[in-house]
Amino acid sequence: MITKDTYAAATAGSLARALRARELSALELFDVAVARIEAENPRINAVVVRDFERAREAATAADTALAKGDDRTLLGIPMTVKESHHVAGLPTTWGFEAFARWTPKRDATGVARLKAAGAVILGKTNVPPGLGDWQSNNPVYGRTNNPHDLTRSPGGSSGGSAAAVASGMVPIEFGSDIGGSIRVPAHFCGVFGHKPTYDLVPLTGHTPPPIDEGAGVEFAVVGPYARTATDLDLLLQILAGPDGDRATAYRVELPRPRAERLADFRILVLDAHPSCATDASITGAIHTVADAARKAGAKVARESARVPDLGAAHTTYIRMLMTIIGRGQPGAEPPIDAHAWFEGLDTIAAHRRQWAALFKEFDVVLAPAFGTVAFPHTTEQDWSKRTLTINGAPTPYGDQLAWPGTATFPGLPSTCAPIGKSPVGLPIGMQIIGPWLEDRTTIAFAHAVERALA
Repeated sequence: MITKDTYAAATAGSLARALRARELSALELFDVAVARIEAENPRINAVVVRDFERAREAATAADTALAKGDDRTLLGIPMTVKESHHVAGLPTTWGFEAFARWTPKRDATGVARLKAAGAVILGKTNVPPGLGDWQSNNPVYGRTNNPHDLTRSPGGSSGGSAAAVASGMVPIEFGSDIGGSIRVPAHFCGVFGHKPTYDLVPLTGHTPPPIDEGAGVEFAVVGPYARTATDLDLLLQILAGPDGDRATAYRVELPRPRAERLADFRILVLDAHPSCATDASITGAIHTVADAARKAGAKVARESARVPDLGAAHTTYIRMLMTIIGRGQPGAEPPIDAHAWFEGLDTIAAHRRQWAALFKEFDVVLAPAFGTVAFPHTTEQDWSKRTLTINGAPTPYGDQLAWPGTATFPGLPSTCAPIGKSPVGLPIGMQIIGPWLEDRTTIAFAHAVERALA
């Protein structure tokens, strides 16, 4: 019999097998998940929109389908989704009071695919206003706390997503990422998160109310969270592929991982960035993983002349990102004009070719997801006045966009995997960057590390 405590450590895969074997019912699983949320959420405030009534109906329908032999991948599995994803009948505010009463009429593509696979959506999780912070605090729903230390941030902008998984409320989640919004919370909370290759998973229905739901956004992706790398792969298979008119002609068949055993990977360690500082506890944990891989027989390099100019990439990324973020804001002046924007697209194309050349020699690149572990909550609104203490010295808060941007700028897949704890017991994650559209390779490496560190 599953309890809210055993449920807290279960994976979506193991729960699906138990449901298909009729070891428990979807309705029983729903009840346990709700009990876990009611026990944990008051102190964490991750699940900020509840949809328990409809979820109970979905669980009941799942039991009927299971009894008929339906074997859909997520049939009966409870989960939540980031607040910024449209779910028909539930508010989508992006953390803005002005949108507090706005509700979409249909589900985002990703949400619809999860439901079609049988997932039971319990509700939505917290974000910062406009998804623009590595905290998750807004005037509509309040602040989300890190389950490992309530005085610290769970990350953002998918902070509620990561906190819900880390605290055992749900086994899987659905977030988004443009500036580390999947990877930083995964790192802060000690869970697995995957930023897909750009445009692999449709963004349709992941937009604030003033913007057309089908509008694309450069750099932006949506992707999964889980308690294990295996579940990331399972979710990606459900989420990937075009929608709308593009689906008329195109299908996705993701290549198999380049390797599965730790010993068979060719690894490059990237532990320093010219645009930001990195705490020794982070780089030390990554070196520990790299050393374990080398001892297992993997090829490990600490440098490569093929690495693109990260400083130049970061400069262009920031200018383009600030232009995206300012879109629709009253009085906002874009940092660059149309000509500079297209020059940025040229730079992306050039860097993507350079990364492709590097990945002829290596399978994955290991890098920090962020330069510190989870930091204490701050109420300072001005990023220019915020600092992070790294190796005993204050450093600019915004500099840390450099590490997420390493994969975001060229649109590469990046999996964040937990690899250890800091001296004060906070989670440390590692960013695993891979070749264009070879998302299953970064996830497979995360799984190999998961097994090695077990």
